[in-house]
Amino acid sequence: MLLGKKKQIVGLDIGSSAVKLVELKPGRGGRMSLLHAGIAQLSPEAIVEGTVMDSSLVVEVAGRLIRERGVKNQNFGVSLAGMNVAIRKIQVPAMSEAELAESIHWEAEQYLPFDVNDANLDYVVLETGPETMTVLVVAAKKERVADYTSILTQLGKTPALVDIDAFAVQNAYEYNYGMPEDRVVALVNIGAYLTNVNILGRGQSVFWRDIVFGGNNFTEAIQRELHVTREQAEAIKVGEKVGDVSPQTVYGIISAVAQDFSEELKRTFDFFYTTSAHDRVEEIVLSGGSAQLLNLDQVLKERFVVPVEIMNPFKEVAYSETEFPPEWLNRHAPAMAVAVGMALRTVGD
Repeated sequence: MLLGKKKQIVGLDIGSSAVKLVELKPGRGGRMSLLHAGIAQLSPEAIVEGTVMDSSLVVEVAGRLIRERGVKNQNFGVSLAGMNVAIRKIQVPAMSEAELAESIHWEAEQYLPFDVNDANLDYVVLETGPETMTVLVVAAKKERVADYTSILTQLGKTPALVDIDAFAVQNAYEYNYGMPEDRVVALVNIGAYLTNVNILGRGQSVFWRDIVFGGNNFTEAIQRELHVTREQAEAIKVGEKVGDVSPQTVYGIISAVAQDFSEELKRTFDFFYTTSAHDRVEEIVLSGGSAQLLNLDQVLKERFVVPVEIMNPFKEVAYSETEFPPEWLNRHAPAMAVAVGMALRTVGD
């Protein structure tokens, strides 16, 4: 992928609280270079629980970001998560590629939480045995796909890719850290509304789940406890000084919510253990806009007694420090993981 002459895709991660943009270009030896990167805050009413409520506002914010960064590439990708997406690993009778293409809709229908006729479906064969084969099926509601690709169309861009958040994060992780062959790693991408969990088990992705818990939970707790506006709570959450609120008070609120988050994560891990051959997550890698919240990584370290790292999706990406000051890049890097994962892909992937 990295050495070919295919056209790169601009990753446009349209989240509940911000729009993130990343464009990469292949460099020497297959190493990617950072061409464009940016982030713009989005009003909370624009996208609610993964549903686009105000497309004109999203188009306005994304369009301004694209213009400010001077992006010329017409090929863009977007990504989905949550109730709009289903990821299933299924067993089907061994058959030819042509037979599978004909029967996959019927096979997948039994496992999807929504009508297969209302979904866009993709699949890949993971293993083939003498009698059965294991197939990874990904389905996304057509309505939601249309909502997000319509934003690209309104921007005058070509929708070249519709990705899944969990897989985009995995793509960014693999490029920068490699696929772990000797341990079980949980990629935990914490957005404003949702947290995507993708567990890598000794060389492959083995478990996926989205948790309805994210940065908004921390914001709402700060609002409730300190009697401040949402805007003030967002500022406090990222360490800004607001009024006479003490750092110790903020620390206590965030730590309490982080404990609740760790319990949600534990329930997800416990379910993973009951449905797989693995009985322990050996490392947690955080990404997303809320990954750097005060003390969150420490709470998770103590709760699970494993190493916890905050992902840098630009770790192995070359960039100009003049164009991208390290301080800015380090502050926003974890939030860029999904956009980087998409930007690593090419047209036709």
